[in-house]
Amino acid sequence: MTKFTKRNGLSRRTLLKGAAASVTAAGASTLGAPMLWAQNEIVLRQAGTGVSAFNEIAAKAKEDLGITLEITALDSDAVAQRVATQPNSFDIADIEYWICKKVWPIGNLQAMDTSRIANYDKIVGIFRDGKLTPESTIAQGTAPHSVGFVEGVDGREFVNNESGWMTLIPTIYNADTLGIRPDLIGRPINNWSELLNPEFKGKASILDISSIGIMDMAMVCESMGEIQYGDKGNMTREEIDKTIAIFTEAKKAGQFRAFWKTFDESVNLMASGEVVIQSMWSPAITAVRSQGIPCVYQPLEEGYRSWGGGIGLNANLSGAALDAAYEYINWYLSGWVGGFLMRQGYYSAVPETSKDFMSENEWGYWFEGKEATAPIVNPQGVQMEDVGAVRDGGSFYDRMGAVACWNAVMDENQYMVRKWNEFIAA
Repeated sequence: MTKFTKRNGLSRRTLLKGAAASVTAAGASTLGAPMLWAQNEIVLRQAGTGVSAFNEIAAKAKEDLGITLEITALDSDAVAQRVATQPNSFDIADIEYWICKKVWPIGNLQAMDTSRIANYDKIVGIFRDGKLTPESTIAQGTAPHSVGFVEGVDGREFVNNESGWMTLIPTIYNADTLGIRPDLIGRPINNWSELLNPEFKGKASILDISSIGIMDMAMVCESMGEIQYGDKGNMTREEIDKTIAIFTEAKKAGQFRAFWKTFDESVNLMASGEVVIQSMWSPAITAVRSQGIPCVYQPLEEGYRSWGGGIGLNANLSGAALDAAYEYINWYLSGWVGGFLMRQGYYSAVPETSKDFMSENEWGYWFEGKEATAPIVNPQGVQMEDVGAVRDGGSFYDRMGAVACWNAVMDENQYMVRKWNEFIAA
């Protein structure tokens, strides 16, 4: 894989020349950070989902910052449980915004000062005021900006303005849809309702993470014309009951081959051909295609179900460790990680810095929706697309501009989870 380094700005040589720079009250100086953190033997324990738990990121953080990053990859529900109940087990929570709604009120995370975030002003509007463009309509569900800010350093209530104190510093996000095996289906797929089409009996799958799965269910039920929700992201008990009932009936009829929790499981189901249509995540699509197997992240008429992730800091983090964590966050948004993860199919919260670490061909393919002018490779350098390929769904603005709902935590969350568990057990 070709290694792309930043085209301008501070080089590593320049950084190391400032090795004597000190940590100030305003935070760790960028100059000299690699030697500084190595000398202090800073170790940050990061708990998060598998979507961004890459050894390459930990290795690059060690190289650039001198910080040792210990990454634990869990499924979404397990991450939420750890952040809520095991505050001594992590320093950094790499979580999704809907999880923040569950765990923030408990008090195990601390609000972060946006004045210490070097690229804050370059973060996309989705995470600041909720709008992709000034004309955008904010989608249903738990939009990231709605749980992104609190009133102060000790704030526990979310506020609807850029207060200067963020719950999570946004990192990656995507527009999710159904994954399909076009070679095994043999016809166009244009609607979410196809997930319950009897044509795919025994060859369909949905993910077993209630807060995400219920949103996929809602997209399907609305597409079928069975339910018109007031707000898919905040269903009434009646809407939950009807949604679960439709899927329970399909399950009892043998529609589903399996239910998955990690993208590795979804990769195996799709690559083997056991499943031809299912809930899917971007890295799973990438992994299947990297095996030379046709797999499409299918744009659908009703739009996408979206999610956003970010970095949260343990409330107990202080002193040099806290300064190092801010340094890590600033490094995360400075471009290398964004470029690495965009090759996985995600978007960076600060796209313009990621562009510096991607080739013109990669940027054109992943962000602008242009035809590939050279082979497209995954983050590990394995070819996944030929010359002339175009990204499923097109450009960043085409895809994120067609978001119908965000992953959500509802007012009736406990009731929903109980009904979800009944569905899985049915």
